[in-house]
Amino acid sequence: MNELPTLDLSRFAGPDRAAFLAALRRTAREIGFFYVTGHGVPDDLPGAVLDASRRFFALPEAEKLTVEMVHSPHFRGYNRPGWELTRGKPDWREQFDLAAERPALPRNGGLPAWARLQGPNQWPVSLPDFQNVMLRWQDEATALSIRLVQAFAAALEQPEDVFAPIYDDLPNQRIKIIRYPGRDRSEETQGVGAHKDSGFVTVLLQDRERGLEVETPDGWIEAPPRPGTFVINIGELLEMASSGYLKATMHRVVSPPAGSERLSVAFFLGAKLDATVPVLELPPHLAAEARGVTQDPLNPLFMEVGRNYLKSRIRSHPDVAKAHYADLLTPEELRATGPGSAY
Repeated sequence: MNELPTLDLSRFAGPDRAAFLAALRRTAREIGFFYVTGHGVPDDLPGAVLDASRRFFALPEAEKLTVEMVHSPHFRGYNRPGWELTRGKPDWREQFDLAAERPALPRNGGLPAWARLQGPNQWPVSLPDFQNVMLRWQDEATALSIRLVQAFAAALEQPEDVFAPIYDDLPNQRIKIIRYPGRDRSEETQGVGAHKDSGFVTVLLQDRERGLEVETPDGWIEAPPRPGTFVINIGELLEMASSGYLKATMHRVVSPPAGSERLSVAFFLGAKLDATVPVLELPPHLAAEARGVTQDPLNPLFMEVGRNYLKSRIRSHPDVAKAHYADLLTPEELRATGPGSAY
C-alpha cells in the first residue's frame, strides 16, 4: 500500500450501502486511516477555518501568550513550539487548543480529577470572528464524526446508535489548530511524534503542505492534502470497544522544509468524560478476526474515558500539569515538569 484509500460517506445512506460498509470495515481493520468525500461539510467552511487559523498565528507573540495554555486548568489555549510532548519528546509546532465551551465544575465538590477538564475556552480578543468560525467548525465536524461512528457501528453489524449513550448530550469535542514551522533537515524534524489518537475518530483538515505520515504493514506512507476531502482516523476508544477489530493507527508529522510552513486543523470526537468504554459483542465471524487491543507500556489504556483523557493531557503538557494538577503528581514528576521535559 502506498496511499490511503478514499471512501464516499454519502454511500452510507445510498443504494450501495452494503458495499460501502464492506469497504469501510476492510479499511478500518487493515489501516484505520482514509480520506473521506461526500461528507456534507459546507464548501466555504474549510477555507474560513484555515484563514482564521492563519490570522491567529500571525498575531504578535505577546498577544498569543495572553491565551497561553498554562493559564487554563482545562488544557485550552496556545502553545509555543516545543511545549507539547509526544512520547517524551518535544513537538516542533505551535498550536491552539479548543474544546466544548462549558462551565467549569467546582474543585471542592468531591469530583474526580478529570472533572477539571471541563470548562471554558480562552479566545483571542483581537480576532472577534475567530470564535464563531471555530464553533461552526466544531458543530459541522461533530455531525460528521457522529455519522462516521454510526457507520463504523453498522460495519460491525451493531445498531447505528450503539455508542450514543456515551456521546449524547456532552460529547468530548476538541479542536487543535496547528502550525508547523519549516526546519532545516540537519535539525530534529519531529513536527509531532508517532502516536495514536484517544477518542472515537479524528477529522483532519490540511492546508497545502505535506508532512502527515501513517504507519502501515508496508511501512510509513504519506497522506498529502487532497482538495475536498478530510483525513479520517480511528481512535483508541473504538479499538477498545471492538476488541481490536477497528484499528487505531500510529501516525506522525514530519516538519516541512526551511522557508515553508504546514497548517492543519484537527477535530477529535470523544466520549463523555464520565463514560466507560463499552465492549461490543461482535458476531462470531467478526469476533474471530478481532486482534485484541494493542498493549503499549508507554501508553496504558483505561476503559474510564475521563481517566484516559486526563492521563494523556498531563503527559503532553507538563507545565499545565504542574500549574493545575500538582496534587496528582509525585515529587519526582513535579521536579521534572517544565517545557521540553518528560516524566
